[in-house]
Amino acid sequence: MVHARISAQLPPDIDPTKAPLAFGERALPKLNEELQAPEPLTRQRALMALCDLLHDPENVYQAVDLGFLDNLKILLLDSDSTIRQKSTEALYIIATHDVGRHGFIQNGVIPALAQLLDDPADICRKNVHQSFEMMARLPEGAIDILHAGLIPSLVYQLRTELDEIQELILDTLANCLCVDASEALASDAITTLKEKLAHPSVAIRSKAAWVLLGIGIHPEGKTMVFEEDVIPVLVSLLEDTEPEVQAKAAGALMFATVTPQGRYSALGADAIPLLLKMVTAESSEARLSAVKALTMLAELPEGRQTLLRHVATFERCLNDPSEAVRGAAEIAIRVIKWTP
Repeated sequence: MVHARISAQLPPDIDPTKAPLAFGERALPKLNEELQAPEPLTRQRALMALCDLLHDPENVYQAVDLGFLDNLKILLLDSDSTIRQKSTEALYIIATHDVGRHGFIQNGVIPALAQLLDDPADICRKNVHQSFEMMARLPEGAIDILHAGLIPSLVYQLRTELDEIQELILDTLANCLCVDASEALASDAITTLKEKLAHPSVAIRSKAAWVLLGIGIHPEGKTMVFEEDVIPVLVSLLEDTEPEVQAKAAGALMFATVTPQGRYSALGADAIPLLLKMVTAESSEARLSAVKALTMLAELPEGRQTLLRHVATFERCLNDPSEAVRGAAEIAIRVIKWTP
């Protein structure tokens, strides 16, 4: 399927090749001064030169040390869309480095970027969400996003944004909600994610299931996944045409079936035959999630009775190349064979 991609192409009247570049030890200090110039064209050229220089990690360290982050925060609200575009691009490049991510936290960059969540330029919003996604990979960054109160806005934007940006939002949410899911649950995230499970994009279906896995880590999340009738939808995704989606759906079910209500819901949706097929999947992630989900279903008398006829399937897993799968299979066999 062909999708439109967000373009970072500059306006035709902007020629970055004509930007005067300074080199050597005075390059970055000079650019930092030019970012504060009153003329928009000077700021544009300085930002273009900065984005080029930031591709060198050494320059990222120096830029953070010289206080570029504070100047870039100011430029985020510039009336010139090119300046906003290049400012968000520079911040995203900085966020790809560990020193940059810590600089974001120390300088309050995340709340500043959040002011552009509704920017009319697609590329600005994409750069903002790319920065958030990079920050969320760091535990401290995920906490910073949570403390900034951005989760309700991210959930809302998941309903309205371009597909390309939705993928970034889902990646950000997946990392943040493993830490705390309360704001997402209060923002009706489960209803939105349930809708995304039926999205035509493989990536969005897969990532939505992965976010639900993160929500399922929390007790209140498990309850709401059951109450919102998400489990039958996850079971249906075990037959998805894409193995990646199947694996993520199995992972979400692994947590959703921890509660008795979740187990009965999965059992009623006829999850066992589909999960048994996944025990031999090519992906070790899928095999592990399937074995663990089946172990949960074996906790029910009805599930145990069905799975007793398939003990051989789990015994074959004892030779699995993955140590985690072998260990999960041992537990599954003990649970299935257990007698009251």
